[in-house]
Amino acid sequence: MVASLEGLKVLDLSRFIAGPYCAMLLGDLGAEVVKVEKPGSGEGTRQLDPKFRGGSLYAATLHRNKKSVALDLRTPGDLQKLRDLAAVADVIIENFRPGTMEAMGCGWEELHALNPRLVMVRISGFGQTGPDAQKPCFDVIAQARSGIMDLTGDPEGPPTMAGVFICDYATGLYATIGALAAIQARERTGRGQVVEAALLDTGISFLMTALSEQLLFDRTTTRVGNRDRYAAPSNTFKSLDGDWVHIAGGGNIMFPRLAKAIGRPDLLSDPRFATVTARLAHVDEIEAIVTSWVKERRTEEVLAALDAADVTCAKVATLRDVANDPQLRARGKIVDVEHEGIGAIPMQGLTIGLSDTPLAILRGIPPVGAHTDEILQSWLGKRA
Repeated sequence: MVASLEGLKVLDLSRFIAGPYCAMLLGDLGAEVVKVEKPGSGEGTRQLDPKFRGGSLYAATLHRNKKSVALDLRTPGDLQKLRDLAAVADVIIENFRPGTMEAMGCGWEELHALNPRLVMVRISGFGQTGPDAQKPCFDVIAQARSGIMDLTGDPEGPPTMAGVFICDYATGLYATIGALAAIQARERTGRGQVVEAALLDTGISFLMTALSEQLLFDRTTTRVGNRDRYAAPSNTFKSLDGDWVHIAGGGNIMFPRLAKAIGRPDLLSDPRFATVTARLAHVDEIEAIVTSWVKERRTEEVLAALDAADVTCAKVATLRDVANDPQLRARGKIVDVEHEGIGAIPMQGLTIGLSDTPLAILRGIPPVGAHTDEILQSWLGKRA
């Protein structure tokens, strides 16, 4: 089958997570993605732990479906090769500090003049403009600045970062959406454009009503642990086995099911628990009842009873659980990808399903510069 983005040429100049993740997704969709990296050592993620047979797992999970071209952008000759490649590319992705591309003579104005159809994806921490545009930024800084960290964790404990780099990965997703939108717009206009995505902007997009409440009512939302802010009981509860089970049973549909599942239909006629508002006002009391029921039962018994009653629940999975999850395995969401010189590495599979133009994993992370001659020849008609 023809892939969705077959024939699309993408130059990936980016480093670490957000940019490489965007480029990888475009590669999964069928684009020819060329990773431009430093000769010898390659992009910085190649040196990061953990390692498997000398190769970085960090890099392997971000650079599948890419080809590698080694260019030393500090030299005039290789910088000219980059401009030549940009002149025939469809998309270029960069996440240097704002102004770096301009200093290289590869800013938007220069590249757009070379290639009016080019889509330039620019990823940064705080955006290309504004008083903090030049500040360094990592995912955790975006979590801190956006308020996500203050919303996460135990209410009696410190602000807590999420367990994964959510701002980085979601910025990569936003950048991908923007790139696809710009490519579609180009079909009508014939012109490329700049796509901008920033980690702080991404973090702000997750705040939902919290920002509106602050601005409208001067009401500050903060940490509630694993409780739902708007319904109760919805929390994690510890089983007899010592596992944590999350139960989301606070809504008007779920609570009657939960009450019957735990053998307490009388709760439905108790005015303290009759409505969502009432249950929130008496959250400690209703959670104490659920806690008592869960802690006296083994995990499988808890899950079986709640599943039978169609109550939304799940064991809080460890990574060992996730690696062996039959649902993920059945849907092919954990796959082995062959990496040249390293071997097969299990990793997350393809997230998006397309019926007619499915995504595919065709290659693992390439050795640094493995495709320099191939790309210069196929894109430019010349050798390195």
